[in-house]
Amino acid sequence: MFELKFLTSLITFAFMMNGSPGPNNMMVTASGANFGYRRSLPHLLGVCIGFVSMILVVAAGLGFVFTKYPIVHIVLRFVGSAYLLYLAWKIATSSTLVKIDQKDNRPMTFKAAVLFQYVNPKGWMTAVTGVSSFSKAGSEYWPSAGLIALVFLIVCFLSVSIWASFGSLIGTWLNSAKSLKVFNIVMGVLTASCLFMIW
Repeated sequence: MFELKFLTSLITFAFMMNGSPGPNNMMVTASGANFGYRRSLPHLLGVCIGFVSMILVVAAGLGFVFTKYPIVHIVLRFVGSAYLLYLAWKIATSSTLVKIDQKDNRPMTFKAAVLFQYVNPKGWMTAVTGVSSFSKAGSEYWPSAGLIALVFLIVCFLSVSIWASFGSLIGTWLNSAKSLKVFNIVMGVLTASCLFMIW
């Protein structure tokens, strides 16, 4: 049903979108450095499940809303940008641990990571582009949409795992409060710089 060229193009696109620096990858790197890979797993899984659910929502028709009413996408950009700056500030101003959750010092929860995808403009752009570019017409539409979701689920998990593992490796070198503070400032600035990709 799906030729090798189609699959290769889809997988390449998924790796380019999920593997490149962006809000999610910057945050999971910071989480890995501060909490380790294992404790960051709910965050990683939330990113993957949230993003895949967006692909399915776009496949079901929300992409049409963005096309017909561009103002919705513009509003989403502002909301997503404001929230991204808020998260970047929280990361950068942490003197020890990245306090993404106000209740205690712990990584972003699964639910929060899922919800973040819905205010992440890069995620929406990727989902809309992926579905519009790789979905097939007619009876192959939903099988192709399902394949897109599956490929992105696998690639997304691999990508965020690599970034979180990289953060975890860096975390082993951050053996003082000062070095961790510097790292958090750098990660906060890099997270905020993702706005250039959004705008």
